[in-house]
Amino acid sequence: MAGAVIVHHHTRYKTYPGEVTGVVFFACFIASIAGCIFGYDIGLTSGLTSTDTFLIKFFPSIYEERKNTVIVNQYCKFDSQVLTLFSSSLFLSAMVSAFFAGPLTRSYGRKWTLFTGGFTYVVGACISGVAVNFPMLLTGRILVGAGVGLSIHVAPLYISEIAPAQQRGMLNILFQLMITVGILSASMTNYLSSKIPGGWGWRIAVAFGAIPAAVIALGALVIPDTPTSLIERGDTATARKTLLQIRGVGDVREEFDDLSTASEDAKAVANPWRQLFFGGKYKPQLTFALLLPFFQQLTGINVIMFYAPVLFKTVGFKQNASLVSSVITGLVNVFSTFVAVVTADKVGRRALFLQGGTQMIISQILVGTFIGLQFGMSGTGAISEQYAMCIVLFVCVYVAGFAWSWGPMGWLIPSEVFPLAVRSPAMSVTVAINMFFTAFIGQIFLTLLCHLRFGLFYFFGAWVLLMTLFIAMLLPETKNVPVEEMAHVWKKHWFWRKFVIDTSDARSAEMRKRIALEMS
Repeated sequence: MAGAVIVHHHTRYKTYPGEVTGVVFFACFIASIAGCIFGYDIGLTSGLTSTDTFLIKFFPSIYEERKNTVIVNQYCKFDSQVLTLFSSSLFLSAMVSAFFAGPLTRSYGRKWTLFTGGFTYVVGACISGVAVNFPMLLTGRILVGAGVGLSIHVAPLYISEIAPAQQRGMLNILFQLMITVGILSASMTNYLSSKIPGGWGWRIAVAFGAIPAAVIALGALVIPDTPTSLIERGDTATARKTLLQIRGVGDVREEFDDLSTASEDAKAVANPWRQLFFGGKYKPQLTFALLLPFFQQLTGINVIMFYAPVLFKTVGFKQNASLVSSVITGLVNVFSTFVAVVTADKVGRRALFLQGGTQMIISQILVGTFIGLQFGMSGTGAISEQYAMCIVLFVCVYVAGFAWSWGPMGWLIPSEVFPLAVRSPAMSVTVAINMFFTAFIGQIFLTLLCHLRFGLFYFFGAWVLLMTLFIAMLLPETKNVPVEEMAHVWKKHWFWRKFVIDTSDARSAEMRKRIALEMS
């Protein structure tokens, strides 16, 4: 059965036979759990930094300062650089490990990198859970960060390579769905562990992340490596067998030949990093690999997710009420991501970006206005119940918009637009930038809140407006396009076509010559 051709926006793209088989779904599910451990740590951090027994154990001076300070200005309630540096250490560790993930995926394959990430996380979570002093806690946290960095580098890459083109969006968004499940699990674990008498419940919350990480490590032992990775490492026999197994059809010759050609092209690139940044061929894709993770953090989402309990405490909620509110936003996040799972391959990436962005801008303006009306610039006074409910409502509307736009698409686009030659280094760049700005925004958020007051929400709203315009003008539609055919998308775009160096004509002439020789 030869590859069919689908027509999309007057452009003809090749597509290959095969549906989502059980093997593909299971493999994508195991890889996507990498999102769960990342999300779990985003949600866990906020609960930890507002838990008194944790602070007494590791940050006694901060606890004393909080206890003895009469808070007048609500905005500056939690402004502590030491505490935010502890939060950021995990993401800085993940940023560094993302650069080691590239060589690992190329030399040992996608599945073994996934195993290493899961295993490293398990060790780190166990050390953190039994930590008796700060160096031990920090060691565990750095190992957890390394596990996160390796896992979230390889997971979107693995899914994009193993999924059929027509369902790639849906399967890749499983990764973002798992991030939201992780954040929600952390909010619930924080809430439940805060109820444990004796004040040691935070240890359970910290060590609990080892469970999904162990599922990744054990799952990685049984899932197949991607055909692309196997071909790249010279194991063509296993690659062909795996491709037959995952596509569930009798003939995969055309897809196998195209993957082999892509691998040959990749091997011809001596230095993928130099090619990526200085080769000039990948300007459009590189623009998105650099700007999407940067913009994703400047939506302000991690501010909401990192510090949801802190944020709700700041606007006058009590301890338990703030944890409950963050569980509510976590639930909204999970269910809204299903919208992206169902629609990404139907309505396309652009439509979700634009609609979600608009929804987020409106919500941020309203949240900022409500907080401003209650606290003004002075940050004094209490918040009324009606205003508090409005804030939670529009935070939820904002989270929903993010969950079907910048959340999943920020990971999906960089993982699907690069050719094999530079795919792994490009993903390292995306993860490193994402982690750096996750840490950076986490580090400066409480200080920004203290100085910008309610204007912080207008600040993030302005960024979302800018990035929505960026998408509207510069992102081509990539739904249903096979990964190895993606170059055509840029050639057709009104802006990017002038930057694309076309090597396909020379290659097709060379292939025609080769076929003619074989036939004669």
